[in-house]
Amino acid sequence: MAEHGGGGGCCPPMDLFRSEPMHLVQIVIPIESAHLTASYLGDIGLIQFKDLNAEKSPFQRTYAGQIKRCGEMARKLRYFKEQMSKAGFTPTVKTDAKSDISLDDLEVKLGDLEAELIEINANSEKLQRGYNELVEYKLVLQKAGEFFKAAQTSAVAQHREAASDQGPEESLETSLLTDQESKIDQGKQVKLGLLAGLVPKAKAIAFERILFRATRGNVFLKQAALVEAVVDPSSGEKVEKNVFLVFFSGERAKSKILKICEAFGANRYPFAEDVGEQEQSIAEASGKISEIKTTIDAGLLHRGNLLQTIGEAYEQWNLLVRREKSIYHTLNMLSIDVTKKCLVAEGWSPIYATEQIQDALERATIDSNSQVGAIFQVLHTKELPPTFFRTNKFTDSFQTIVDAYGVAKYQEANPGVYTIVTFPFLFAVMFGDWGHGICLLLATLVLILKEKKYSTQKLGDIMEMTFGGRYVILLMSLFSIYTGLIYNEFFSVPFELFSPSAYVCRDASCSEATTIGLIKGRDTYPFGVDPAWHGSRSELPFLNSLKMKMSILLGVAQMNLGIIMSFFNALYFGNFVNIWFQFIPQMIFLNGLFGYLSMLIIVKWCTGSKADLYHVMIYMFLSPTDELGENQLFANQKTVQLVLLLLSLIAVPWMLLPKPFILKAQHNRTHQGQSYVPIAGEDESLQVEASHDSHDHEEFEFSEVFVHQLIHTIEFVLGAVSNTASYLRLWALSLAHSELSTVFYEKVLLLAWGYNNVIILIVGAIVFIFATIGVLLVMETLSAFLHALRLHWVEFQNKFYEGDGYKFHPFSFALLGDEDE
Repeated sequence: MAEHGGGGGCCPPMDLFRSEPMHLVQIVIPIESAHLTASYLGDIGLIQFKDLNAEKSPFQRTYAGQIKRCGEMARKLRYFKEQMSKAGFTPTVKTDAKSDISLDDLEVKLGDLEAELIEINANSEKLQRGYNELVEYKLVLQKAGEFFKAAQTSAVAQHREAASDQGPEESLETSLLTDQESKIDQGKQVKLGLLAGLVPKAKAIAFERILFRATRGNVFLKQAALVEAVVDPSSGEKVEKNVFLVFFSGERAKSKILKICEAFGANRYPFAEDVGEQEQSIAEASGKISEIKTTIDAGLLHRGNLLQTIGEAYEQWNLLVRREKSIYHTLNMLSIDVTKKCLVAEGWSPIYATEQIQDALERATIDSNSQVGAIFQVLHTKELPPTFFRTNKFTDSFQTIVDAYGVAKYQEANPGVYTIVTFPFLFAVMFGDWGHGICLLLATLVLILKEKKYSTQKLGDIMEMTFGGRYVILLMSLFSIYTGLIYNEFFSVPFELFSPSAYVCRDASCSEATTIGLIKGRDTYPFGVDPAWHGSRSELPFLNSLKMKMSILLGVAQMNLGIIMSFFNALYFGNFVNIWFQFIPQMIFLNGLFGYLSMLIIVKWCTGSKADLYHVMIYMFLSPTDELGENQLFANQKTVQLVLLLLSLIAVPWMLLPKPFILKAQHNRTHQGQSYVPIAGEDESLQVEASHDSHDHEEFEFSEVFVHQLIHTIEFVLGAVSNTASYLRLWALSLAHSELSTVFYEKVLLLAWGYNNVIILIVGAIVFIFATIGVLLVMETLSAFLHALRLHWVEFQNKFYEGDGYKFHPFSFALLGDEDE
C-alpha cells in the first residue's frame, strides 16, 4: 500500500475510517510530451492507469520495441550484477545521485561494457584452463619420473645382488644368453607403449578393474595419489586425483585404453621415458606456468577495475532502466488517437491529487517544448473505484492485517481503525504477564531503534515478517504489561505493587497455601487481582470465573461494535432497508440473549449474588414462566426475560422475510420504463451502462435473493451462539499461559534452587530461560496472535465487513521493486 503523509499542503488529514474519495480521469497527451508526462506522473505516484489496449498482445502495442530494448539492457545489468557478486564486489548505493545519461547512450555503453567483459572472461577462462592443464602436466611428470627412478634404483640393486652371487669370471656386462639364444629371442621382442595421466581418485578402483577386464590383464598399471587436490581443467573444481602410468602392447590395446580414459574423465599427458627429456619438460612447464600466472593476475586486475567502474554507476543505471521500462509499460496501456498525434489515458486518482496531477501535466508540456498542452477531465462512471487508504509506517501493518482478510469495498467502513486498539488488547488478554510483556517490549524496541538499518537490508522470511509488524508487536507488548498488572503476574509470580494485600491471617495457624483463616483486614486491593489469591486453594475457581465472564463481556462488546458498524455503513450508502431489516433485528437478537447475559454478569459482580447464571440462561428457554427463586438478581426479572425472549424470536423472521420482498419491489420500481432506446449522440459509455442495467434486470431472481437472505439469517442466528462461545478462547489461552508459566517457575527454577547446588541452579536457570523464550515468548505469542486474528476476521468483521474491493495500485516509481518484470 502506498504511503503518503497525512497533513499539510494540498493533502487533507489522513482518514482511515473511509477510503479516499476517487474519480475516474481522462488525460489527452500530445505524442511529443507523452514520455515526460508519464515520468512526472510516476514521480508523484497518484494515478492508477486503466489498460485501454487489453485486446492487443504485448507485441502489437505501440512501444513494444522500446520495452524490448529496456529488457535487453536489464539483462545486461543482471549479468553485471552476477559478475560483481562472483568477484565479491558490492554496487555502490548513491540515493541522492541522479544519472544524466540518456537511454540511447546507456544502451551503447552497456553493449560495449558487456562485450569487453565477455572477452575478458573468455580469455581468463582459456588461460585458466591452460594453467590448470600445465599444473597437472607438471605433477604427472614429477610423479611418473619418481616411478622410473624408483624402478631404476630397484633394478640396479637387483643387479648388484646378482653380481655378488656370480663367479669371479662373470660380471654385470656378461651376456646372460648365448649368441644363438639371443638371435632367436630378438625376433620375439615387442616394444611396450606407455600412457600417463590423471584420474579422479573416486574412480581409480573402477578404472583399474575395467582396464584389466578390457585388456584381459595384458597391461601394467601403476598409480599414486596426489597429496593435495588439483583444479580440474574441464570443470574448474578442485578434485582429488591419482597419477597413473599404463604400459601396454599393441595398437588395439592402446585404442581400448584411450576409450576407457575418455569414459572415466582421465586427462592424458605426453611423457618421455628418457630422464633428461623429463627434466627438460618439467622446466618448460614451470616457465609456462609462471608466465600464464602473471597474465592471469593482470587480467583479473583489469577485470576488477572494470567491475568497480560498473559498480559505481550500477544503481543509477539500474534505476534508469527500470524507470524507462515502467514508463513504456504505462504508455502501452494508453490508446493512440486515429491521427497518431496524441495518446488518451484513463485512470483512477484520489480527488485531493487533482491539483498535483495538473501541475505535473503543465510542467511536462513546458519541459518538452510542446505547443499543445495535455487535456485533463473527469469522467462520470458507475464503475466501482479502487480502495485507497493513506497509511504511515505505524498504521500500515494494522491495515495489512485487515487486507489479508479482504480489501475493503470503496468507501466501506474500515475495521483497521479499531484493529489498532482491539487486536493488541485481545492478544494481551490471552498473554497477560507483565514480565513476558517487558521481554517482548525490549525485543521490539531493538527493531524500532534499528529500523533504518534493517529497512535497507534483505532479511529472512520470518525476520522480515517480524520487522514489518514491529509496531503491532510494540502495542501487543504494552497491552500485555497492562493486562499482566491486572492479573498480577510477573513470570507467574504475584507482587504487592500498589498496596499490601487486603487479606490477613486470622490466627497463627493460618497457612500461606490455603484461604482457610484468611480474612479481609485492609482496604480492597486498588488495581488488578489481589496477590493473596495466587497459590491459594480458590485461585483456579476464582480466576476461571473471572476470565470466563470477562471473555463473554469483551466478546459481546466487540460483536455489538461490528453490528453498529453495519449501521454506519448502511447510513453512509443510504441503504435504509439494511437499517430496518438487518441492523435492528440483529441488535435485538444478540442483546436479547447475550447482551442480557452480560448484564447479569455485571449485576452479579456488583451485588455479590450467588445466583447460578447457567441455570438462569438454560431455563430462560426451557421454562420461561417458572419462578427463579434464589437465582433472581433483580425485581421483575422473569417479565424482562419473557419480553427479551419474545423479541429475540420475533427478530428471526424480521431478518428473514421483509427484505427480499422490499428488494424485489425496489428493483421493479427502479427498472420500470427503462426499455427506451438512448437518444442518438449520447455518450457511448452511457449506452454501455444502460445495456448493463437491462442485463442486471433480466438476471434478477427473487428465489436467489430469498435463499441468500435465508442463509444470512441462519448464519447470524447460529453465529451469535458460536461466536460468543468462540470468545471463550480468551479465557482458555490466558489460563494455559498462566499455568505454563507457573510450571516453568515452580518445577524448574524453584526445584533447582532447592538443591543448594550451584551447577544444578545454573542448569535450572538455563532450562528456565530457554523454556520461557521458546515456549512462552515464541510459541505462545504466535498462538495468541493467531487466535486474536481469528476473532477479528470471523467474529468481528463478518458482522459488517464485505471486503470485496480491490486495492489502489498507482503508477509510481517509489513502488518499483527490485524484481525485474
